Amino acid sequence: MRSRLLAATLFSLAMLPPVLLTRVLHGQEAPSPSGPPPPSNAPALPQSDMSAPTLSVNVNLVNLYFSARDKNGFITNLAKSDCSLTEDKTPQIIKNFTQEKNLPLTIGILLDTSGSQQSVLPLEQESGATFLREVLTPKDEAFLISFDINVDLLADYTNRASEIKHALDKATINTGAGTGSVTGNGNPRGTLLYDAVFLAANEKLRIEAGRKIIVMLTDGGDQGSQETLKTATEAAQKANAIVYVILIADRGFYGGGGFGNLADFGARDMEQLARETGGRVINVGNNGKRLEDAFNQIQEELRTQYLLSYTPTNLKADGTFRKIELGCGKNLKVQTRKGYYAISSTDTGN
Repeated sequence: MRSRLLAATLFSLAMLPPVLLTRVLHGQEAPSPSGPPPPSNAPALPQSDMSAPTLSVNVNLVNLYFSARDKNGFITNLAKSDCSLTEDKTPQIIKNFTQEKNLPLTIGILLDTSGSQQSVLPLEQESGATFLREVLTPKDEAFLISFDINVDLLADYTNRASEIKHALDKATINTGAGTGSVTGNGNPRGTLLYDAVFLAANEKLRIEAGRKIIVMLTDGGDQGSQETLKTATEAAQKANAIVYVILIADRGFYGGGGFGNLADFGARDMEQLARETGGRVINVGNNGKRLEDAFNQIQEELRTQYLLSYTPTNLKADGTFRKIELGCGKNLKVQTRKGYYAISSTDTGN
């Protein structure tokens, strides 16, 4: 059974920086024998040895989800021999290679409910509900977080798209006009985008197994977060979560034509966040049809994902970032995360 985080129904940014959840390690119990064990004359194992960490075969495996496409679309017939992999420029041996369209999927929907989303929120609610209805199966789960001047968990883990739809329909725009900051850093209240990504990755997705993605609907602008682009990206990488950013906003909120250059409103940062985690940015403007197409593109990628795993030649769990380069032919564009953090075996980010 997949692990579940007992989350509160509200992430209050007044309490930030967030307290990391205490990880409780559960050991496997051996099955009870049919009769009493034979007596043993062996000396008792010293307590220091009993508490020493052990290394299992799978602890050092790094899992890498990826998709590959050419000019005609996604490729679905790759074999292990088609791909080559390096870590910090050192060649690695790919141990396992499968197409994982049926592996359980955990989806975090992050919904920007700041003032820039005023006129597009209904589009997001409708298209987001349709996406989850088409993607979620009984073995999958999703949750919904909204972010504006606060970060709120609107719906916790569920495999019922109807529950997420109900929460989406209740989402409202919150600008907090005339009020102070809830972050304690003196900045005006705004859009706590990076805080939302950090919380979704670190407190919701990090302990999950299998495929994990974040789909964020936003204009890409952040104001007032305690977290940064760097720490939010690191949290997603450590959770092995792929981030897809759908850039959408109310043109009128920015005075009409000014919205055309999204670089001014965080698009470049969103490109970096998505690229470093193996996802991508899809710019839909404020067009409902393009928003539907964006969700369809994400669905298609999820249906054509591969999973490879390898044991790195560098076995040190020193917390450093290891850069990954994966190629599957010069004419194919491979989409995957750019690396991972070599954290200890008690963490679950790889």
